[in-house]
Amino acid sequence: MPELSTDAIWQNRLEQIHSEVDDIRLPDVVDGVEQDEEWCEIVLNGEKRRIRFHDYANVFRIPGLYEELFYENLKCCSPSYIANLLESVVRENGESLDEFRVLDVGAGNGMVGDQMQALGVDSIVGVDIIPAAMEATHRDRPDVYDDYYITDLTDLPEVDEESLRQADANCLTTVAALGFGDIPPLAFAKALDLIATPGWLAFNLKEDFLREHDDSGFSQLIRRLNRDGYIQTHCYRRYQHRISMGGDPLFYVAVIARKVKELDNELLESLQSV
Repeated sequence: MPELSTDAIWQNRLEQIHSEVDDIRLPDVVDGVEQDEEWCEIVLNGEKRRIRFHDYANVFRIPGLYEELFYENLKCCSPSYIANLLESVVRENGESLDEFRVLDVGAGNGMVGDQMQALGVDSIVGVDIIPAAMEATHRDRPDVYDDYYITDLTDLPEVDEESLRQADANCLTTVAALGFGDIPPLAFAKALDLIATPGWLAFNLKEDFLREHDDSGFSQLIRRLNRDGYIQTHCYRRYQHRISMGGDPLFYVAVIARKVKELDNELLESLQSV
């Protein structure tokens, strides 16, 4: 299957999506605004509205806004970057993505699923906690996911856990979804617990969340997963995720790893208070 660039995939989708956004305006003054507080003004049906970037429920409800804001205006490349990096590492290890059954956590409106499907993955299951994410996916990308769950991985209902395990996923993807309180360390670890051993995982994090002074819990968790032999990291790469609303580069770290040991209850329980 031929590879598509990030621009080609989102442009193809955007042509299929009836965008309701008349205009997107980024603020002129941005000093002191943290990444999770960034915002823009949109013109919708002739009326101005202020939208915070991380208010995903409202972003997803407006057709075309997510793509135009993050991929056209802010030059986000993470879905294709992570997907293509995973494909490269997997190929170097003598495997192929067409053998993968992917669990896409923090699936949002399906941008990562789109990339994985374009690279030949046949089975993709999405998970998110925001109902508007699933609604946007069903509206704009109805052919990408085999199933899509709205559930809380930190308090996973038994019926959802059973169904997710029956999907027999052997790869976990979570892109632009970790940190900032969106997906806590426990939810990430639970997602990792749901995939087969051995299995693959591909994720990214803002570089600040992997530094020693990080207080989100992710730096400590990733180090522990490697140190205690739960995962084996194959690729760790810094890259520009997107630009900020002020035009400055935002750097993330892409990680491709292999799950090599089952997670135990002690590890999961230790994350309950993180």
